[in-house]
Amino acid sequence: MWQQSTIPIGPGRIKRRIRKALLCSVAAGLCLWALTGCGRGGADDSLVLAVGGVPAELAAWEKTAADFTAATGVKVELLRQPADSDQRRQGLAAALQARQARPDVFLMDIAWVAQFAASGWLSPLDSAADEADSLPGPDAFPPGAAAAGVYGGKRLALPVYVDAGLLYYRKDLLARYGYPSPPGTWEEMMDMARRIQEKERAADPDFQGYVWQGAQYEGLVCNFLEVAVSAGGGLPRRGSGIAIESESNVRALALMRGMLAGDGISPRETFTGMKEEEARLHFQKGSALFERNWPYAWALHNQEGSPVRGKTGIAPLPHFPGHGSAAVLGGWLAGVSRYTGNPAAARKLAGYLVSLPVQKRLALELGWNPGRAEVYSDPEVLSALPHFRELGGIFSHAVARPNLPYWTSLSEILQRHLNAALAGSLEPRAALRAADAEAKAAAARYGSR
Repeated sequence: MWQQSTIPIGPGRIKRRIRKALLCSVAAGLCLWALTGCGRGGADDSLVLAVGGVPAELAAWEKTAADFTAATGVKVELLRQPADSDQRRQGLAAALQARQARPDVFLMDIAWVAQFAASGWLSPLDSAADEADSLPGPDAFPPGAAAAGVYGGKRLALPVYVDAGLLYYRKDLLARYGYPSPPGTWEEMMDMARRIQEKERAADPDFQGYVWQGAQYEGLVCNFLEVAVSAGGGLPRRGSGIAIESESNVRALALMRGMLAGDGISPRETFTGMKEEEARLHFQKGSALFERNWPYAWALHNQEGSPVRGKTGIAPLPHFPGHGSAAVLGGWLAGVSRYTGNPAAARKLAGYLVSLPVQKRLALELGWNPGRAEVYSDPEVLSALPHFRELGGIFSHAVARPNLPYWTSLSEILQRHLNAALAGSLEPRAALRAADAEAKAAAARYGSR
């Protein structure tokens, strides 16, 4: 709980002050780094690539940088960012707002691209220089991933890593209860989950039919969008904003709420604290039939000692009759700073990150889901990672979140109202109507700036 000082300050003002202080300290650190060595601006024979991740990922980026230097003679130094995604965004934003020449190239979460583009921080990658720089064309990537790097009709980012929602399921349990394949529709999934949940709870009282992300955060918006699009709805553009209230979206949110109500197939704590890891751990201990999660969970479910190793399958998420499955697109894209002192070399580095050899190596060494579509049909990759065959099809139909520079604000509005509907505080239609009204106001505020 926030403690009140002598002069009352609300939590919102305190958070803003903390955020401002953090940004200032990050900016100061980047400026100091820029003055003390590799951050110097101007055209020279070196570049700075900003990346984050676990030690194995950083080691892979070190090798990638060294290989690029060996091939081009351009030295690449890594700026190691925190693992936390929001801290990475704040650090990059601070440097770009200050018009620092470094980092020259950086990785962006797919949700940041519109904000960075609208701020004028990205160098276009769709000029006549593409041929000379050997940048792959848009058709080298899944359609949604390629489109995620485009803003205002300009190509501004290249997909390095892609993500999308998947349905994980227990192959052994479906076979035991006479189901030859995973469900196609949500109704089929609900029926399977109810029946098997009832049977399995005799031995495991914690067993759930379906675990997914329902806590009040970005993951909830992703889950909702997947169900909504599979019902014929979604979040279409409406002027400078998005349309939220629709019959299809109401139907989708009612389905999600029904999974929690009464003798539902999902745990009641879904709306209070179920995020990716909570869902994964519940499924991985053997206490769930179905799980919605990102591809990262595959390797963990199949690691040595996992109770569901060899028992787990993946499939597209279910859909409503008459509509197709939908998976929300996630991932990271490479962008070139508008302020780089060496734009030609920076474009070459961005292109190198999405070159076929690098993308293939990242898949084989890290198990990453590369941005290049052809990796998912590569025989060597499929021999080592057979589940890539299913991933390739799912990624090819992935759905992007609205490409708006103020998506963070709109997402926060959706999170609050969707979560209220799951908790039973609001009916689905009332929740979407309230979110729609707030979203319109947010769009009007942004448009008036």
